[in-house]
Amino acid sequence: MTETPAASSLGRIQHVTVLGAGTMGSQIAMVSALAGFSTTCVDIAAEPLERARQELWRRVDRDVEKGRRTAEDVAAAKERLSFSTDRDAVVAHTDLVIEAAVENLEVKREIFASMDQVAPEHTILTTNSSNIVSSKVADATGRPEKVCNMHFFNPALVMQAVEVVPNGQTSAQTVATVKALAEAFGKTVVELKREIPGFVANRMVAALRKEALDLLDAGVADVESIDAAAKAALNHPMGPFELMDLVGIDVAYLIRQAEYEQTGDEASLPHPLLKAKYESGDYGRKTGKGWYTYSED
Repeated sequence: MTETPAASSLGRIQHVTVLGAGTMGSQIAMVSALAGFSTTCVDIAAEPLERARQELWRRVDRDVEKGRRTAEDVAAAKERLSFSTDRDAVVAHTDLVIEAAVENLEVKREIFASMDQVAPEHTILTTNSSNIVSSKVADATGRPEKVCNMHFFNPALVMQAVEVVPNGQTSAQTVATVKALAEAFGKTVVELKREIPGFVANRMVAALRKEALDLLDAGVADVESIDAAAKAALNHPMGPFELMDLVGIDVAYLIRQAEYEQTGDEASLPHPLLKAKYESGDYGRKTGKGWYTYSED
């Protein structure tokens, strides 16, 4: 049987490692396992890994109940997905890494430098960062040609887009392999020709979010009305404030802060209303309160 171009580009990718057992990292790991790849989700402690496992099992079991997945596919994915706190041991035998740790450049540079020391020569190192471009971490490794952004969207089990973003040293083969992997995951690839903080989707979302915050700050309309306009007039599935609560106000804040640290442009700084909400600790759905208040249900 003739190989498809995507299958040919996948080359040696048989095992995928995802660093970070948060919402994004754990769901990316399950996406990989559901697509047929042996996958390991890594975190620094056992507790977040067990929480991730329980939540993933709950989600995919519910999908089976609702007829969205077959019991056989889910059972096979559970067998393919493992969890570990031993990062170096896992990375030493992996073909591609998707880093999904905190949006902190110093932390990411340490992670990439450490992975570079133990990963096989052929291993591709990607970051799921939605804002930190891969050139900021590539030079911490001895393989910048095998480093790029592979950016998923929240919730990764549902959202179809993956942005593939090369840095100036990323090889064409690396881009082809990462694109092929995203397609094997069942995702739609958004390929950027060059890197820019925020990439494509988040830059468009950021423009809408800034305008929404400006309108609220100016007293033009309240949160509910601005969200209603986005949904009823623009046909968006969620309003900008609802989306911030879903993704996490802390994430939205840190993304803006990371962009400012990269660009030095004060226009990149978090909006004062977003900063105030972040400092209050009200991060949205994850804390039960953000722009809206949520019940335990």
